[in-house]
Amino acid sequence: MDTSGSKLPIYAAIVANLAIAVAKFIAASFSGSSAMISEGIHSLVDTGNGGLLLYGIHKSKKPADDNHPFGHGKELYFWSLIVAILIFSIGGGMSLYKGISHISNPVPLTDPFWSYVVLGLAFLFEGSALYFALKNFKKQKKNSYWKAIKLSKDPGSFAVILEDSGALVGLVIAGLGLFLGHYFEDARYDAYASVLIGLLLAVIALILAIESKGLLIGEGANQEISSSILKIVHADEAVEKAKKPLTMYFGPHNVFLAIDIRFKKNQSSLDIEKAVSRLEKEIRHFHPIVQRIFIETSSLTEQKNTE
Repeated sequence: MDTSGSKLPIYAAIVANLAIAVAKFIAASFSGSSAMISEGIHSLVDTGNGGLLLYGIHKSKKPADDNHPFGHGKELYFWSLIVAILIFSIGGGMSLYKGISHISNPVPLTDPFWSYVVLGLAFLFEGSALYFALKNFKKQKKNSYWKAIKLSKDPGSFAVILEDSGALVGLVIAGLGLFLGHYFEDARYDAYASVLIGLLLAVIALILAIESKGLLIGEGANQEISSSILKIVHADEAVEKAKKPLTMYFGPHNVFLAIDIRFKKNQSSLDIEKAVSRLEKEIRHFHPIVQRIFIETSSLTEQKNTE
């Protein structure tokens, strides 16, 4: 399935973050603000992360081969995990380091004018990027945004939303740190803001890592999809009973299904073959993401002979 829908917000985020990172570093050089340096690092890391997500999407499209018979869909989950590690180590780690070092040795603050200008522009650009990402994500959302992110299997969508949301909160924190530092004439407020930004990035990285880890080790389809598949199977006239479906995501839009079905007695091989073909067609009709189906079949008579 085409993943261009998840690429567009990433492209928008990369352009915005790169421009914002340059502006933040320039403003930090004028103001001496550690929070602005942290924000510059944050935007720079987000720019690189967008590139890694695009690379993951590209790699995940590679066709199946002898060594990867189910395709390369999980490449995207691997690279989203790398993104989480980078946010935690570089983004969060550098921000904490800068903040803690400036608490111990405060750097005198200079004219904050350009820092406020950059923060305002950054908030506008980040807000626009987040709006664009949420608008794209809304197409697949049926619940609240937080629940939709938890249920989403596409890091190309939810990673950008998490990063942009964290960026907006970080900008508010940086602005407050800068304001309080000048208001109380104490540069440590700015350093405290840098520490808070580092902790914020660590939390975002943890959420992204947990989501990526679940998908990488083999997360199954949700209960709604599993129940629907079981209902479709039981509705077929040839089916006696079926066990719980076993599913696994091999990509955002690629689910593998294995299910054990017992057919009614006196079914011929041809009847079972037709029933299997019918069930596969029905399942794919209601759940297009189920791309590979493995059905273990047996008739009621065969089952009795084996007991």
